[in-house]
Amino acid sequence: MQIGVPKEIFPGEKRASLIPASAERLVKKGFSVFVESGLGSTINISDEEYRKIGANITDRRTLLSSSDIILRLRKPAPEELSQIKKGAIHISFLDPFNERALIDAMASQGLSAISMEMIPRTTLAQKMDALSSQANLAGYVTVILAAERLNKIFPMMTTPAGTIQPARVFIIGAGVAGLQAIATAKRLGARVEAFDTRPVVEEQVQSLGGKFVKIDIGETGQTKDGYAKALTPEQLEKQRQGMAKVCSQSDIVITTAQLFGRKAPIVITQDMVAQMKSGSIIVDMAVESGGNVEGSQLNEEVITPHGVRIIGLGNLPSRVALHASQMYSSNLVNLIEHYWNKENNTFQLNLEDEIIKGCLITHQGQIVNEMVKKNLK
Repeated sequence: MQIGVPKEIFPGEKRASLIPASAERLVKKGFSVFVESGLGSTINISDEEYRKIGANITDRRTLLSSSDIILRLRKPAPEELSQIKKGAIHISFLDPFNERALIDAMASQGLSAISMEMIPRTTLAQKMDALSSQANLAGYVTVILAAERLNKIFPMMTTPAGTIQPARVFIIGAGVAGLQAIATAKRLGARVEAFDTRPVVEEQVQSLGGKFVKIDIGETGQTKDGYAKALTPEQLEKQRQGMAKVCSQSDIVITTAQLFGRKAPIVITQDMVAQMKSGSIIVDMAVESGGNVEGSQLNEEVITPHGVRIIGLGNLPSRVALHASQMYSSNLVNLIEHYWNKENNTFQLNLEDEIIKGCLITHQGQIVNEMVKKNLK
């Protein structure tokens, strides 16, 4: 069975979907691994390193047309779909709720499309959960970006010239990215506060050294997959009012609030930004899905008239591309190994399996994922 790995061509993407150490695991299982020349060039991995572990180097068109399984990070370009062998298994991030034309085209092409962001958040699937692994790194990156731009240091220091007070960091959303941001800011010595609509995460925030900000917005909770439930307009307004004072006292505010498959909610309004101190920083981690901050712009840093910097940079995991590639690559191989049939050396698509039911989007010419069918735009 042949596995093909094309090079990522999305502008600014530095990650590679398969590194040599992970490719070697597949070769040892008996798979024929073909990678596009230059796959690892953005993370300083040469073609020769792939050859050494038994992978084959080829061109993009040959790889797409001959592979039984295609591994990539980004969704495929529509014009490439016709080049892929009919019946092949395609595994990548797909953004399936917002890509109706792409999903329809993949079904028409007869592809079995697995969407990595649809991997269920269960204990068994944790080793394949690429959405969490990349969010973890993004949470780290946000703090580093903010620290580098802030005109203060993070830790408290007692010096002959006097005592320097620690920077104040406020993190909105304590999911995977938010928790890593809390941990990173705390390691750097900041005073960290955090808010989440799910009271259940208070203990996790405190375990990392952060203070949990309590705002009474009524009944909230999380979905069965661990995602925060959408708030009503009235709850969002109460949340904003409660957060405004904390934001005005903070040197750095990091927003991580996202709704799976939907536009991100606005949690920081222009009025709240106007109350913040000159020189303070906001990092909008949700900018790629609409943004949490009024005034944030994708891939831009906006400075307001009174001196607040709003960072809206996208593709944050790509800023630590080597480790992001290592983690994503491991997620992919864990998925393949989990469904590898040792007897006939194939990737077994068990349509009754809970993980496959969650992440398989198209199969045998049809859209088979019930959630996607209900919510396609």
